[in-house]
Amino acid sequence: MSETTLNGSCLCGAVKFQVRGEPQRFYHCHCQRCRKASGSGHASNLFLSNATLNFSQGETLLKRYKVPEAQRFARQFCSECGCAVARFIPELEAVLIPAGTLDDEAPIQPQARIFWDSRAIWSCAGDDLPRFAEYPT
Repeated sequence: MSETTLNGSCLCGAVKFQVRGEPQRFYHCHCQRCRKASGSGHASNLFLSNATLNFSQGETLLKRYKVPEAQRFARQFCSECGCAVARFIPELEAVLIPAGTLDDEAPIQPQARIFWDSRAIWSCAGDDLPRFAEYPT
């Protein structure tokens, strides 16, 4: 897929960001960490490669939490409203965008449900997306 530009913001509007890159993956992740971070049955994350991430507003409000024992799980969020926002993942050389923070339409549709085997029993499942126990190969 070709390069795209996406804009997003936090719940209170104090943090605004722009990502330029190539959309690669769009997953609903059902792992326990994503459930805790989202407060829901899954997190919906869009990944862009060869991407740049710029904050046009509120960068000083950003906080980051990395799970100490996790290889790459972290959460970047607005310190005013707690809303997760886009973050750069050095290990993947990619930008992760929590899909709900987009102010633009996502350029691709969700492709899979990952960490399906660790989902909460009450989590939604009413679609035909492929399901993977962990990361797709």
